[in-house]
Amino acid sequence: MIVELISVGTELLLGNIVNTNAAYLAQQCASLGLSCYYQSVVGDNVDRLRRALLTALERADIVMLSGGLGPTTDDLTKETAADVMQMPLEMDGHSLERITSFFEKIGTKMTENNKKQALVPRGALVLDNENGTAPGLILEKDHKRLILLPGPPNELRPMFENSVRPYLEPLCTGTLYTRTVKICGMGESKAASVIQDLIDGQTNPTIAPYAKTGEVHLRVTAKAADGKEGAKLVKPVVKELKARFGVHIYTTDPEVTLEQAVVELLAANHLTACTVESCTGGMLASRLINVPGVSETFKAGYVTYSNKAKRRILGVKKGTLHKYGAVSAQVAQEMAEKAALVSKCDVTVSVTGIAGPDGGTPEKPVGLVYIGCCVCKKTTVRECRFTGSREKIRESAVSAALTLMRQCVLEYYSQVTFGK
Repeated sequence: MIVELISVGTELLLGNIVNTNAAYLAQQCASLGLSCYYQSVVGDNVDRLRRALLTALERADIVMLSGGLGPTTDDLTKETAADVMQMPLEMDGHSLERITSFFEKIGTKMTENNKKQALVPRGALVLDNENGTAPGLILEKDHKRLILLPGPPNELRPMFENSVRPYLEPLCTGTLYTRTVKICGMGESKAASVIQDLIDGQTNPTIAPYAKTGEVHLRVTAKAADGKEGAKLVKPVVKELKARFGVHIYTTDPEVTLEQAVVELLAANHLTACTVESCTGGMLASRLINVPGVSETFKAGYVTYSNKAKRRILGVKKGTLHKYGAVSAQVAQEMAEKAALVSKCDVTVSVTGIAGPDGGTPEKPVGLVYIGCCVCKKTTVRECRFTGSREKIRESAVSAALTLMRQCVLEYYSQVTFGK
């Protein structure tokens, strides 16, 4: 079956809030085996919402709307849907009782406009809202279904899980099973070229590459009768990807991040780690500290933004800074090696660069970053050139530092060749 998603709210169009509902509902529909070809966002306008609904009903079996079910005059989703489906609104005693009870429990007087939320299209299936006042609704007519959900995520998600999913499951004939292969140390174009033959010949499962900052994710998706069959279809494809990308793959677990993979690698080898940062200003340490249990491995993080700090905290030589400049392979190397002496850690990573927007020169442009990694007294330095905003350059540098950190530990312990 085909499903289409419509998110309602002018605040979404203005960018005042991020539309997390659409991503959540798309994932849930995919897990049910529903095909979603279109998504749209419509402001609080009856005419535009009506046109969007009519268009969606022409090309989808199920149209799922989120938002616009509240008590104010700009909440028009239910009224517009009822008009499109030609199902007149009438007061629902059950919903009115629940809304009244909700306000009594929180000790607040219910305003008259809240009764609006108890109006439901005649013949609609009412979905109780356990976390708010606006009930959800399912409208069925002429083999078409409209599913109306409240906008707040803390109301929408429980309602979907408790009411909508059980309603949809008998209508679905299959599922979409997905595995994600996460790659670091290789760009999107290079990764795509490695599997171009697989992409050209794919049917079921399919492979789709997605570029992340400093990473590439390969999503392998199979359409199957159930999860067991989907896993069987996906397994040989994932095996082939592992054979082609080898050590570039840091996980096939969708929940595992690059920093988590690095921390787990450090812990597995009983290594302690330290970071020393200039242009990233502690972002690398922050990424590592996000991982639960990191205290077993991560021992110290230094931000040495100025030359004086590099000299005073780490002991970087004044002559090195004067001869080569703070943004140089030589300083990155000294930062990593001196940090190892200061922190007495097994693995130290340094980052020094020009994040911009100012400070660049023809010889050392904005985006030039040097990353050093010292593992048990063996040091590797990598030159990187990033583009984009100051924030994007710093984020890219952090991802590259995590990748180099992982690479150096693997090479030291396994003598694995990790290509650029």
